[in-house]
Amino acid sequence: MDRIDLFRIFARVVECSSFTRAADTLRLPRSSVSAAVQELEGRVGARLLHRTTRKVSPTLDGAAFYERCLRLIADVEETESLFRQTAARPSGKLRIDVPGRIGRLIIAPALPGFLDRYPDIDIELGVTDRAVDLIEDRIDCALRVGALEDSGLIARPLGELPLINVASPAYLARHGTPCTLDDLVDVHQVVHYASPSTGRVEDWEWMADGARHTLRLRGRVTVNSAEAYIACCLAGLGLIQIPAYDVRAPIAAGELVEVLACHRAPPMPMTLLYPHRGHLSRRLQVFAEWLENLLERELRPFA
Repeated sequence: MDRIDLFRIFARVVECSSFTRAADTLRLPRSSVSAAVQELEGRVGARLLHRTTRKVSPTLDGAAFYERCLRLIADVEETESLFRQTAARPSGKLRIDVPGRIGRLIIAPALPGFLDRYPDIDIELGVTDRAVDLIEDRIDCALRVGALEDSGLIARPLGELPLINVASPAYLARHGTPCTLDDLVDVHQVVHYASPSTGRVEDWEWMADGARHTLRLRGRVTVNSAEAYIACCLAGLGLIQIPAYDVRAPIAAGELVEVLACHRAPPMPMTLLYPHRGHLSRRLQVFAEWLENLLERELRPFA
């Protein structure tokens, strides 16, 4: 087996922490992956991986070798494309994953412009609110909204997502328009939002004097999806805190009204994640730049 292929297989095993998952993503037999790592260990004269029944992890030598492998793979790929006529024209398939409503309301409507600009790139668009495994699911990049856990992935900040407080005119006609935070406690109700992954109910949030504050408010309805959250607000069941782009159309139609504009929740960070690699394909680079510009343009009116 070619030496650079051995490096690629070893790097994928480290990223997947599993021979089986690495074999699946590379579409190779597991035995071939295991044999490749053994051959590589024989060539370098060092044990590169700790192997247990549950997980594979790099040794100290293996971790250092992995970083060198990434640089070598990147150098080889760059050298191979140096004299290609198509090197300046990005091509190939991109597998991306984005949150549901951002995908439907912002990214999908803008994709024709991206595809017209880059006719040799094909997009496989995953639209889901679950946290996908980029390595196992062979995803090139994923857009995440909110605080990130330490995943070992490369993170590219893409700005912030403004949130606003809204209610329906029918709700405000019945309960009045809140003017202060005390009004929320004494008079008003909210629609509770429970995280679909943890079940934790989110508190009401606002910023004051540069600090984030939270408050648990009354509410009779709890939901676990953005669609239900907005639908319950439209039905007059309570106030909600929602990304501003999510309710652009209902606000324009007069179906929802922003309240307590001076007491917005802190904006949510947006991040593009991609696997830990020393080299990004040209198609991924141009998509990341396009996405950053798109989000900045679409969300600027709500900042």
